[in-house]
This record gives sequence, C-alpha cells and structure tokens, in this order.
Amino acid sequence: MKTIPKSLCLSLLAILCCGVLTAAPSGGPYGPRHLTYEIPADATRVIYVSPDGSATHTGATLDEPTDLASAVREATTGTAIILRGGTYRTGELVFNQGITFQPYLDEKPVLKGTRIATEWESVRDGYWRTRWETLFPAAPADWWRRGREGMYTPPWFFNNDMVFRDGQLLGAKGWEGELDENSYVIDYEQGYVYVNFDPSDHLMEITAWDGGFTRTTEDVHGKSNDGVGPVFRGLTLSQYAYRAIEIEGIDPEGPMEPGTYGQDIVGTTLEDLTIQYCSRVAGYFRGDNMVFRHNLIADTSTEGIFILASANALLERNIVTRTNVEPITGYYATAIKIFNQCDDVVVRDNLIIDNPDSSGVWWDVGNDRAVFINNWVENTQNGFFFEISQMAICAGNVFVNCDKGLWILNARNAEIYQNTFVNSGLAIDRTPRSAAADHFGWHPATGPDVDERVGHVIANNLLITDPSYDQPLIRIGQSKSLCGELTDSQIATMHSNVLVREQGGNHAGLISIAPVDGAEACTRTYTTLEELEADFPDFAVHTEMGNYPGPILKNLRLRNISLLTTFPGNTAVDTLPAPIRELLGLPQTGALRRGAYPDGRM
Repeated sequence: MKTIPKSLCLSLLAILCCGVLTAAPSGGPYGPRHLTYEIPADATRVIYVSPDGSATHTGATLDEPTDLASAVREATTGTAIILRGGTYRTGELVFNQGITFQPYLDEKPVLKGTRIATEWESVRDGYWRTRWETLFPAAPADWWRRGREGMYTPPWFFNNDMVFRDGQLLGAKGWEGELDENSYVIDYEQGYVYVNFDPSDHLMEITAWDGGFTRTTEDVHGKSNDGVGPVFRGLTLSQYAYRAIEIEGIDPEGPMEPGTYGQDIVGTTLEDLTIQYCSRVAGYFRGDNMVFRHNLIADTSTEGIFILASANALLERNIVTRTNVEPITGYYATAIKIFNQCDDVVVRDNLIIDNPDSSGVWWDVGNDRAVFINNWVENTQNGFFFEISQMAICAGNVFVNCDKGLWILNARNAEIYQNTFVNSGLAIDRTPRSAAADHFGWHPATGPDVDERVGHVIANNLLITDPSYDQPLIRIGQSKSLCGELTDSQIATMHSNVLVREQGGNHAGLISIAPVDGAEACTRTYTTLEELEADFPDFAVHTEMGNYPGPILKNLRLRNISLLTTFPGNTAVDTLPAPIRELLGLPQTGALRRGAYPDGRM
C-alpha cells in the first residue's frame, strides 16, 4: 500500500500557507465578516459605481459614480471597481480582465437578478397574473433518468425562474389549480406568472437575469483574455436564474494531462460574499489557484460551490447551507462539488450544515490529492464523498447526523484519521463500474480501475451513535458480483478506532466488512471486538467497540462533543503518523485521544 508521503503533506502545508493550524473545527467565525474596505493600494485605476450612477460619468470620483455595467466594460486588469451601498438590479456582466470588485468602506452593495413586478391583473377567484418577458424555461440534463426519478421530481423543478414575495422564495407548481399563498405557476406559452393572493401590498420580484458576473475566456469589450482571475469581496449576490458567478475554462471530456487545463484564468478570489437564491448553483468556478474564504452560500436549487478542472484551490471558513432546496432527485446535488480532474484542493475549517437532500463535499471523477480537514458537517447525506479519485486526507473533521459521514467509492489511497462521527457512518465501497458502457461515458476512465481500488487507512477515529442510528458504524463493502473476483481488502490499515453504540440501540453490528472468505455474499458483520479480532487481528489493534449504558458526550444538544472522562473509551494512543500530526498542527510526539478533539477541548 502506498500512503501519502510526508513530502506531499509538506507540500500541502505550503498550499495552506496561512495562520496556525489546529486539529478540529476552530469554532469560527465562519461566513462573511463585517469589514471596512480601503481602496486597494495596488490598484492601477479606481472606478466608483452606485445603483443610480450615470453611464455618462467615468466614475473617476466618488461624487460622480458611473453605473456598474459601464465600469465593467471599461475596466482592465488592476482596476478596482468600488461599489456604493444599495441594490443593483443587473446581470450578464461579462469581462475578461483581472478586476477587483468591492464595497466602498463598510457600505453594503446588493446585486439582484430580479426586477420588481408592479403590473398585476385580477383573474378570478383570488388568482392574479402578470405578463413577464424574461422567463427561463429549462429541461433536465440528458443524463437524468426520468424512468427512475420522474415520480419524485416534477419537470417544472428544472425551470430556472424564481418568484419572491417580500423576499420570500415561493414554490413552483405545475398548474393553477395547485396554487396556494406560498407558490406560483408560469404559463410559458403565453408568458404569464400566476399567484393565488393579492400581490398589490407586497414587494414582488421575478427573475430577469440568468447570471450576475461571467469572467470569460473570449474576447469582449475590445480586450483579450489575459488569464488573470477576478477578486470579489464583501458583496451580496442574490436571485439569479442560473448562477451568480461563472469563471470559464476548459472542461475535459476525458482524461487529460495536468497543466493542459486550469490555466485559462488563474487566481480567482472570493471573500466575505453572500450568495443566495440561485436557481441552479451559486457559481461555476474553473482555473488554478482559487481562494474561497469567509463566504455564505445558501438557498440554491442544486449545488452551492461548483469547482471544475482546477488545481490548488483553498476553501476555508465558509458556510454552505440549504442547497438542493426543492429538492431535485437524480441530480446527486452537493453543497460543494469538486469535479473532473481537480488536483490539490484543500477544504479546511468550513461549516457545512443543513443540506439534508445534498452531500456535503463531493470530489467526483479523476481528482488527485484531496485535503479535507477540520470541517464541521451536519445534517447532510454524505459529509465527505470521494469517488473515482485517488489520494485523499480526511482528518480532524466532525460529522453529525449524516447518512454517511464519509463515503469512499471506487477510489484508492484515502487516509482517514482523527475524525469524530456522531450518528454518521463511515463507508468504503467498490463496484464493477468501469469505463465500458458506463452511463456517464468517460467518467470512470479518470480514476482507478476496478482492481486498483485499494490502499485506504482508517485510524484514530471516534464513532458514536444513539439508538436511532440503524446502520454499522464502519462498512467496508463491495458488490456481490465481485465475490471471488476481488479477494484482497480495500483497507491497507485499520486500527486505533473507537466505535460505541448507546445501549438499547440497534444490534445489527458495529463493523461490516467485505470480502470475507466463507461469509454469505462475502460480507460479515461484527458486534464485538473479539469477533473482529478473530478474522482481522490487525484491525482490532488499539480498537475499542461495543455498547455503553451511560452518557458518552458532554452535551450533543449544545454541540459539545467532547468525550466524558467517565467514558472508558476516552483513552489515548500514540499511533498518529508524523505527517498527519504536522498537517493538523498537533505535537509530533505523545499519545492523543481519538477523534477530532484529541486534546479534550471543546
């Protein structure tokens, strides 16, 4: 088994490159900070804009601001566009330069992709309608399978229009007879929006722009792409029909060599942004050396942050919540998607909560060297999902009330250390899925082949469930069709874990392992340490597992997940490798408790 070498961990430390690292989620602050923005000292030009700025002004002075669209057309790399506070109803702002967008001092610019609907007519029986010209009908992607999902997801969920009443997002319905006071219907043939309440005393907003900003790779405004990424700071972007921000670039349609993509636009930075109510995603982001820091991403219809074909990205101190809000099934939505041959992406110390119909962070298809450390993930389907990819470190994280806190699928060389799982499973699976006749075509060709999905490490983790959790805490599984074909374990090393179920809970077992010779369907489930030791003595080293009659955590309701000193499993071991200690900022020597808070603090 080839573990992630110390040299790689040191290179990852260089990527992280700021602040003092400490194992476990920091506790915040997360999301946008209240800052005062000075004019960037290195700006080559400053353009002031305001919601009522005039296109006849150059924006050279604070007293004579221009409008945002004019500023975007004129700006070149090095320009700082300074936004006065207020609401900008605008969109489709396309540029190809390294521009900085930020507020003036501590003012609050809000960019909206809606217009206000003021002309309504009463129809009958309490129904009202307005004619609307900017509608965004859409259809599901061609890979969506209606035969599997059409009974769960109605087709109008794929349209990108949104209607808001006094800032509240209304729900889409299929025809007028379904309407209630919290919904709307669109007649796309005639161009009408219908509601079932009197809108005259409300602020009614309807989507008018597909997107906010697009950093294109094409020629635009008489300028060519110079490859410099934009900087967005301190803004709010809301109510866009598709996405708030798009950074263009190459999307590989098959395996490609690193360095042949990700170079079109380099160095995009998003800090202290609020992006809410986008009918697909907050943004699609491509290009190397991106930074996402202290942002709030919320209320999207599929993904929150969607990163494609990029390298050396850093995401830290963000809040990502309430994604896939409708919800759409069969789209496999996730709060943060890292897709299609991304390398060296670091997701550190983020708050990923309340995404019950989405995964948390999903590395999908051909990714290398993922780093997922010190995050708090709660109420999601799969907290850390690593699929068709290779080499990952998942350490120091907390998973609470997730279907699977961690899921490794058809991947290799994932190292899982020092995490705390509360009512959240840890699963590692392999299937016969390959690039031959796959539903998604070339996707499996970017990752390890069926017989290469090995090399995983599971150590120093703490897994706790209450009686409501009815699955094994750890599952090492493979498809039944692989029985007899693949007999080697996916696990290179498993030791020093604590697995405990509150007494009175499910007795189906604590660990499920495949393949096991002689077991039904190659799978055996283990309830006691003695059972595990009989088949897999190495897996049982420094391991504690079983039921426990008393309280285990200090106070889960208050999110204090430190182990009580009275719990017998609250012991320390000296088994954490030096590179992982260094990555987490832990002492290089000495015994540590298991889980995300090895020093007992919380």
